[in-house]
Order: sequence, then structure tokens, then C-alpha cells
Amino acid sequence: MPSLQITGDEAADKLLTEDPFALLLGMALDQQYRMEDAFKGGHKLVTRLGHLDPAKIAEMDPDEFKTVASTPPAIHRFPGSMSAKVQGIATIVTNEYGGDVTRLWTEATSGKDLLKRVQALPGFGKQKAQIFVSLLAKQLGVRPEGWEEAVGDYSLDGYRSVADVIDVESLQKVRDYKQQKKAAAKASE
Repeated sequence: MPSLQITGDEAADKLLTEDPFALLLGMALDQQYRMEDAFKGGHKLVTRLGHLDPAKIAEMDPDEFKTVASTPPAIHRFPGSMSAKVQGIATIVTNEYGGDVTRLWTEATSGKDLLKRVQALPGFGKQKAQIFVSLLAKQLGVRPEGWEEAVGDYSLDGYRSVADVIDVESLQKVRDYKQQKKAAAKASE
């Protein structure tokens, strides 16, 4: 598997490359927060907990986990609500996929099914789910039949989302694209 380069932090990127649960959590945290900081969330948890085991995270006392998530530097600018989402995701991965997050995509029967599975996770609306499915396809080679249709424009070449980030230069291009989209949306108001 190619080495992911999303955060600009060697240790955090190594974890994203080696631990699919860290990658899923990074995507979950990528909301109202700088992309590269969101994807460092799993690494922050590993350094505090000593693991990133979905079952252990799911069974932690919510207040205790919130404290771990909130310890500076927090996993997100809204660590309370995000800690609950992370525990919710960990619970689903544990209960529905036996603690193996890769089953989320290896057992998907199609791109549409994979998108539906991702959307069933706390905090994953359609757009975020499409971006994550695109990330799996573009960077990890997870390409169930119909994935392009399921993710729409996120399947296209370009710099639309984290799925297209492979280095510092592409990260900046994705940032520029997002700023252009925000400016266009604001101009049309």
C-alpha cells in the first residue's frame, strides 16, 4: 500500500497508512477543522491511549474518553461532540464488523453499498461518505463496481478533496479549490 501523506507529520501519516481505523477517524474529524489536523486525530489518541482498538474505545466511559479527546492538543476544535462520534463509530465497527474496520469496504457488494455503509456511521453525511469512498478508491485501490457513480465528481481527476492529497503541493491545490468553491457559493447568495 502506498504511504499516505495527508498531515505533514511523519508519525501521523505512518499511522494513517498502517491503521485503517485511524484513516476512518481522520475522515470523521474532517469537519470545521483543518484537514491535516483532523487526520492527526488517530495519532493523538494512540499517544494517549497506547492503542486505537475500536472495542476498547467503544467500551470506555464517555466522560473519560471525552477527557482524553479534549486534552491539549485536542483531537478537534469541538472535542466533546467529536469524542461522542468517535465512540459511536468505534461501537459500530466493533458490533457490526467484529472490530475489523476493513470489513466496512471489503464486504461491500458495490460502490453504492459501500457508500450506504459509510453513511450509516455517525457524522458521515452523503458528501463526506462520497469523499471517503473516493479516498479508498484513489489512494488504497478499493474500487467496488460502481464506485465512480456512487461518489460522483469526487471520482474525477483533480484536487477536490482529501482523496486527492498525496503531498504538500496537492494539499495546497485542494485548499485552493475549496476556497474557490466557498467564494463562488458566497457570490451566488
